Amino acid sequence: MKLLKLAFVGALALGFATTGALANADKGQKLFAKKLKDDCGMTGAKMAAKHTQAQWEKIGNGAGLKSEIQKICPKATDVDDKFLEHYYDFFYKFASDSGNVPSC
Repeated sequence: MKLLKLAFVGALALGFATTGALANADKGQKLFAKKLKDDCGMTGAKMAAKHTQAQWEKIGNGAGLKSEIQKICPKATDVDDKFLEHYYDFFYKFASDSGNVPSC
């Protein structure tokens, strides 16, 4: 009985973790459309496709990502650090080699 409860709790936790990961990419997509799209002059799909998933991984979701956003979008001078992880999740999920296409 304990093993069954443990398995159920594990499956439930995995379900929430997966949903959370998708929510971050969705939030990143919304944030990009709201805060960066005009400054970048391109859609989120084009921005994410600037790199492969491996390249986005190498850039990371901290200062490197902020620098890369500002390099691609020189007009984006006010990139908020608190949104970087969401932008990263979005860019990674819709990278050029991901096979995914965002709706923005």
